[in-house]
Amino acid sequence: MSEGIKVVAQNKKARHDYHIEDTFETGMVLTGTEIKSIRAGKANLKDSFARIQNGEVFLHNMHISPYEQGNRYNHEPLRTRKLLLQRKQISKLIGLTKEQGYSLVPLRMYLKHGFAKLELALAKGKKLYDKRETLKKKDAQREVERAFRERQKV
Repeated sequence: MSEGIKVVAQNKKARHDYHIEDTFETGMVLTGTEIKSIRAGKANLKDSFARIQNGEVFLHNMHISPYEQGNRYNHEPLRTRKLLLQRKQISKLIGLTKEQGYSLVPLRMYLKHGFAKLELALAKGKKLYDKRETLKKKDAQREVERAFRERQKV
Protein backbone atom coordinates (compact mmCIF):
# COMPACT_ATOMS: atom_id res chain seq x y z
CA MET A 1 0.00 0.00 0.00
CA SER A 2 1.16 3.51 -0.66
CA GLU A 3 1.71 6.13 2.01
CA GLY A 4 -1.37 7.58 3.74
CA ILE A 5 -3.89 4.88 2.68
CA LYS A 6 -5.79 2.74 5.18
CA VAL A 7 -8.22 0.19 3.69
CA VAL A 8 -11.46 0.17 5.69
CA ALA A 9 -13.63 -2.28 3.72
CA GLN A 10 -13.25 -4.54 0.70
CA ASN A 11 -15.74 -6.26 -1.57
CA LYS A 12 -13.86 -9.51 -2.25
CA LYS A 13 -16.86 -11.16 -3.86
CA ALA A 14 -16.96 -8.50 -6.59
CA ARG A 15 -13.79 -9.80 -8.25
CA HIS A 16 -15.26 -13.30 -8.17
CA ASP A 17 -18.64 -12.29 -9.64
CA TYR A 18 -17.56 -9.69 -12.20
CA HIS A 19 -15.00 -9.00 -14.92
CA ILE A 20 -13.50 -5.64 -13.92
CA GLU A 21 -13.22 -3.37 -16.98
CA ASP A 22 -12.18 -0.04 -15.43
CA THR A 23 -11.82 1.52 -11.96
CA PHE A 24 -12.41 5.04 -10.64
CA GLU A 25 -11.46 6.72 -7.38
CA THR A 26 -14.47 8.58 -6.00
CA GLY A 27 -15.14 10.72 -3.00
CA MET A 28 -18.34 10.44 -0.95
CA VAL A 29 -20.75 12.89 0.63
CA LEU A 30 -20.89 11.78 4.27
CA THR A 31 -22.21 13.10 7.57
CA GLY A 32 -20.01 13.56 10.64
CA THR A 33 -21.10 10.36 12.39
CA GLU A 34 -20.58 8.36 9.19
CA ILE A 35 -16.94 9.38 8.78
CA LYS A 36 -16.30 8.63 12.47
CA SER A 37 -17.73 5.12 12.03
CA ILE A 38 -15.66 4.62 8.87
CA ARG A 39 -12.49 5.67 10.71
CA ALA A 40 -13.39 3.07 13.36
CA GLY A 41 -13.62 0.46 10.56
CA LYS A 42 -17.38 -0.12 10.81
CA ALA A 43 -18.30 -0.18 7.11
CA ASN A 44 -19.46 -3.02 4.86
CA LEU A 45 -19.55 -3.02 1.04
CA LYS A 46 -21.25 -6.41 0.65
CA ASP A 47 -24.29 -6.25 -1.70
CA SER A 48 -23.69 -2.57 -2.46
CA PHE A 49 -23.93 -1.08 -5.94
CA ALA A 50 -23.87 2.31 -7.64
CA ARG A 51 -26.48 3.78 -9.94
CA ILE A 52 -26.57 6.92 -12.09
CA GLN A 53 -29.61 9.15 -11.51
CA ASN A 54 -30.11 12.61 -13.03
CA GLY A 55 -26.45 12.90 -14.05
CA GLU A 56 -25.16 12.04 -10.55
CA VAL A 57 -23.80 8.78 -9.15
CA PHE A 58 -25.32 7.31 -5.98
CA LEU A 59 -24.19 4.37 -3.86
CA HIS A 60 -26.93 2.05 -2.58
CA ASN A 61 -26.93 -0.65 0.15
CA MET A 62 -23.58 0.22 1.71
CA HIS A 63 -23.84 -0.36 5.45
CA ILE A 64 -22.08 2.02 7.83
CA SER A 65 -22.80 1.14 11.47
CA PRO A 66 -24.19 3.93 13.67
CA TYR A 67 -21.54 5.79 15.64
CA GLU A 68 -21.59 4.72 19.29
CA GLN A 69 -21.35 8.26 20.70
CA GLY A 70 -23.61 9.71 18.00
CA ASN A 71 -26.82 10.14 20.09
CA ARG A 72 -29.81 11.61 18.22
CA TYR A 73 -27.65 12.97 15.37
CA ASN A 74 -26.72 9.48 14.22
CA HIS A 75 -27.13 8.49 10.57
CA GLU A 76 -29.28 5.89 8.84
CA PRO A 77 -26.99 2.82 8.29
CA LEU A 78 -28.18 1.94 4.75
CA ARG A 79 -28.93 5.39 3.36
CA THR A 80 -28.13 6.27 -0.26
CA ARG A 81 -24.88 8.22 -0.52
CA LYS A 82 -23.78 10.53 -3.31
CA LEU A 83 -20.44 9.77 -4.99
CA LEU A 84 -18.21 12.57 -6.22
CA LEU A 85 -16.86 12.11 -9.74
CA GLN A 86 -15.79 14.51 -12.44
CA ARG A 87 -18.41 15.39 -15.04
CA LYS A 88 -16.31 13.78 -17.80
CA GLN A 89 -16.13 10.49 -15.86
CA ILE A 90 -19.88 10.51 -15.19
CA SER A 91 -20.71 11.03 -18.87
CA LYS A 92 -18.36 8.16 -19.77
CA LEU A 93 -20.09 5.92 -17.22
CA ILE A 94 -23.54 6.89 -18.50
CA GLY A 95 -22.58 5.74 -21.98
CA LEU A 96 -21.03 2.49 -20.80
CA THR A 97 -23.70 1.45 -18.28
CA LYS A 98 -26.40 1.74 -20.94
CA GLU A 99 -24.71 -1.19 -22.67
CA GLN A 100 -26.04 -4.62 -21.79
CA GLY A 101 -24.46 -6.29 -18.76
CA TYR A 102 -22.37 -3.43 -17.35
CA SER A 103 -22.80 -2.30 -13.76
CA LEU A 104 -21.04 -0.10 -11.22
CA VAL A 105 -19.63 -2.07 -8.29
CA PRO A 106 -17.62 -0.74 -5.32
CA LEU A 107 -14.39 -2.70 -4.79
CA ARG A 108 -12.94 -1.13 -1.66
CA MET A 109 -13.27 1.83 0.67
CA TYR A 110 -10.19 3.46 2.14
CA LEU A 111 -9.00 6.56 3.94
CA LYS A 112 -6.54 8.64 1.93
CA HIS A 113 -4.98 11.59 3.76
CA GLY A 114 -8.01 11.71 6.09
CA PHE A 115 -10.66 11.59 3.35
CA ALA A 116 -12.89 8.57 2.71
CA LYS A 117 -12.50 7.33 -0.86
CA LEU A 118 -14.24 4.55 -2.75
CA GLU A 119 -12.77 2.50 -5.58
CA LEU A 120 -15.65 2.09 -8.03
CA ALA A 121 -15.41 -0.45 -10.84
CA LEU A 122 -17.14 -0.65 -14.18
CA ALA A 123 -17.83 -4.37 -14.31
CA LYS A 124 -19.52 -6.99 -16.45
CA GLY A 125 -21.13 -10.00 -14.77
CA LYS A 126 -19.43 -13.37 -15.07
CA LYS A 127 -21.25 -16.48 -16.18
CA LEU A 128 -21.12 -19.57 -13.99
CA TYR A 129 -18.57 -21.29 -16.24
CA ASP A 130 -16.30 -18.21 -16.00
CA LYS A 131 -16.38 -18.45 -12.20
CA ARG A 132 -15.47 -22.14 -12.35
CA GLU A 133 -12.60 -21.38 -14.73
CA THR A 134 -11.28 -18.72 -12.34
CA LEU A 135 -11.37 -21.17 -9.44
CA LYS A 136 -9.53 -23.81 -11.51
CA LYS A 137 -6.78 -21.32 -12.40
CA LYS A 138 -6.44 -20.26 -8.77
CA ASP A 139 -6.16 -23.90 -7.61
CA ALA A 140 -3.58 -24.68 -10.30
CA GLN A 141 -1.51 -21.64 -9.28
CA ARG A 142 -1.68 -22.74 -5.64
CA GLU A 143 -0.47 -26.23 -6.59
CA VAL A 144 2.46 -24.78 -8.58
CA GLU A 145 3.47 -22.59 -5.63
CA ARG A 146 3.19 -25.53 -3.22
CA ALA A 147 5.37 -27.73 -5.47
CA PHE A 148 7.91 -24.92 -5.82
CA ARG A 149 8.14 -24.53 -2.02
CA GLU A 150 8.56 -28.29 -1.57
CA ARG A 151 11.31 -28.32 -4.17
CA GLN A 152 13.17 -25.48 -2.44
CA LYS A 153 13.12 -27.29 0.91
CA VAL A 154 15.04 -30.23 -0.57
